Amino acid sequence: MMRCIFRLFARSAPTFSEARPPDAASIAALHKASFQRGWGEDEVYRLLVDNTVVAHRSMSGHTMTGFILSRMAAGEAEILSIAVAPRQRGRRLARPLLDLHLRRLAGLGARAVFLEVDEHNAPARALYRRAGFYDVGKRKSYYQSGASALVLRRDLG
Repeated sequence: MMRCIFRLFARSAPTFSEARPPDAASIAALHKASFQRGWGEDEVYRLLVDNTVVAHRSMSGHTMTGFILSRMAAGEAEILSIAVAPRQRGRRLARPLLDLHLRRLAGLGARAVFLEVDEHNAPARALYRRAGFYDVGKRKSYYQSGASALVLRRDLG
């Protein structure tokens, strides 16, 4: 009896894998929950079928808890978006998801990865700094809120 109760309330360890076109609806829903201007399912689907886009997801059972998408070109990659479900934040999902993604990009030949982050997004900035990203530029008043975007880079090899 206790074992059944324990299983009912126990959290399963997240799994990390490549995201595929059937994940478009879940990624779009998570993106909308995470950003001021969320992407639509069609937008995400078009990214997932693009052969220059690399995408990963984290799952807890059958529920998507995070995703990351990048586009590759000429030996470089740009992280287009990364998000963790609001109820899963603070549970250390973003770093293993980012690390898996960076290893895959390196394996595909990317020598450098770029991204933009809101200058006021302290948790994201801390994640990227711990992962080895550094500042290479700033886009003033880039976001609708008026905040600037920091342009970050990480060399992969």
